[in-house]
Amino acid sequence: MKSKHTKYILCSIVLVLLFYILWYLKNTVTISDYLEPEIVATHYNGKNFVAQDTCIECHEDIFKSHVKTAHYNTSAIANEEHIKGKLAEGSNELNLKGVRLKLIKENDGIYQLTKPKFGDTALVKSKLDITIGSGVKGQSYLSWEDDKLYQLQLSYFEPANTWVNSPNFPEYSFNRPVDDNCLKCHVTFAENKNESGNGNIYNRNKLLLGIDCQRCHGPLEEHVVYHRTNPNAKVGVHVDNYGKYTQQQRLDACAVCHSGLQAQQVKGNPFSFIAGDTLSAYSKNYQNNNRNLKLDVHGNQMGLLSESKCFVNSLKMDCITCHSPHENERGEQDVFNAKCLSCHTITAINSSVEVNKHTETLNCISCHMPLVPSEVMKLKLDDGLNEIPVYIRTHLIGVY
Repeated sequence: MKSKHTKYILCSIVLVLLFYILWYLKNTVTISDYLEPEIVATHYNGKNFVAQDTCIECHEDIFKSHVKTAHYNTSAIANEEHIKGKLAEGSNELNLKGVRLKLIKENDGIYQLTKPKFGDTALVKSKLDITIGSGVKGQSYLSWEDDKLYQLQLSYFEPANTWVNSPNFPEYSFNRPVDDNCLKCHVTFAENKNESGNGNIYNRNKLLLGIDCQRCHGPLEEHVVYHRTNPNAKVGVHVDNYGKYTQQQRLDACAVCHSGLQAQQVKGNPFSFIAGDTLSAYSKNYQNNNRNLKLDVHGNQMGLLSESKCFVNSLKMDCITCHSPHENERGEQDVFNAKCLSCHTITAINSSVEVNKHTETLNCISCHMPLVPSEVMKLKLDDGLNEIPVYIRTHLIGVY
């Protein structure tokens, strides 16, 4: 009897131990999986990007606000949800001098049909894979050919609600190879097969669409692992701290995309620069070497701002003085009026003007930062007879 009883006790202990080991292994793996976030790409500096929705764990309000911004929506998968232009028959064509373009829907996506009018007139069919542009001004479209990325000829122009020839395209059949200088302001990261950033061959699985948190705060694997491991930590670790940046560093974080093409590469490639670095050590705008050139309103907001008295007379002004990168403030007149009136009082303004007395209800930027037609960004409609100017708000703050 004692022997049977002892065996029973031993078996029970073994079963309990086995159950505990299985439970421990299962939960250890689960915890380990949680602590190690999904890695979606690796920056050239060796740091890892995580899936963009990882940030929602701790920063839900900011994340939900940011996804409504033009920055976040400046590139996306091309589908009916994201393509802004009309696809209905009769509204889905563009007829140029040398080519007729048409968009069609099929089960697996949306395609551009290209029918040249001269030379080789074979019909070419290209899938719309990626939208470029949030649709506030318009959109262009990119198409994969194996691992090569091309911009398609057809674009959408929102102010006219119509299809147009893509900016600066010829009026004959043409697809433009897309390199890092094209992509860098519309995606968080792209892994070019050529590390210099030249060429249009990419790792399709390492293309992070939209400008998400990591474009401004750096690759965040280390940050996520630390704070998952230390959930009670109150101070952000392994993340860019804008509060400690110099004025120039804060400006550079925006200037990488908002100071012209920055096509004069000094070192690395167009994706090498990350916030907190010194932009001039990585790339320069050719216009920076010739201050006699007139800055166009398209793309060089930083150059225009730097020539404004508001900026010249301030020791602290930078882009986020007026813009919140986490919120969609477009059209919020009161928000921008408040930014202006934080430095300029109505009394002081009216004491310096003889006419057009100001009130707090006036729209400051409509007069002092007007919409101006770009000289370099012009779009062509059917047959190339009509050319549409693109109006962009100037950041040369002044009296017009």
